[in-house]
Amino acid sequence: MTAGRFISVCLSERRMRRSKTGVMHGSAPRLLHLLLLAELFVRSSPRPAHCSPLCGMFRPMVLQLNSLNNMSKKLHHLTDHELVIFEGVEHRLDDLPHIQHTAAHFSSLKVNESLSQLLRYTRSFRLHVDWLKTAKENVSLSSRSTGGAGAHLLRLSDLLTASLLQMGEEVPPSLSPPLAPISTAFDVLRFSVEMSERLMVFCNWSKRVLLRLQRLCDCPRR
Repeated sequence: MTAGRFISVCLSERRMRRSKTGVMHGSAPRLLHLLLLAELFVRSSPRPAHCSPLCGMFRPMVLQLNSLNNMSKKLHHLTDHELVIFEGVEHRLDDLPHIQHTAAHFSSLKVNESLSQLLRYTRSFRLHVDWLKTAKENVSLSSRSTGGAGAHLLRLSDLLTASLLQMGEEVPPSLSPPLAPISTAFDVLRFSVEMSERLMVFCNWSKRVLLRLQRLCDCPRR
């Protein structure tokens, strides 16, 4: 129950009593008592996480995700007709984060934990994008879009790190597990298609998380 709703209920109850008993004497002290109760209710109600200083960080993160999403569509440089070749091909980038889309997950988000998780996911994708960029260069395929995706992931990682430090939270350590080299141009294209799909899912999920965190931090809407 909100404070406004609490005051409304109290005043409604007061009016009902007044209609039954006639004009009440000394109503001013009673009204003051109700207002004091409402003040106590407001102070004891759950407050948003102390993260309002982060409100200025969320928009730059979303902008990076928008740019990353657009860049991820260009990772493979294939036409729709050419992409048919890779339909039904089994995904093999098992080390990439597995994204949760359930309503229960979004409703249980906490600011510090979600930012840490986003940073871990961002670092994992950046590691794989850098690995894919090297593989493309080794088989003489264009790596410009892949390098652009890596740059956006790096900026997003920096913003997330700064946000955690601003909250006084511990920044998770960076992990760099070795990734197997890719030997053929066909495998590079196959991994490029998979990376493109997984990055777009990550971008859409991350933006939903950030919008939820904005509400938790009680950030003003623009």
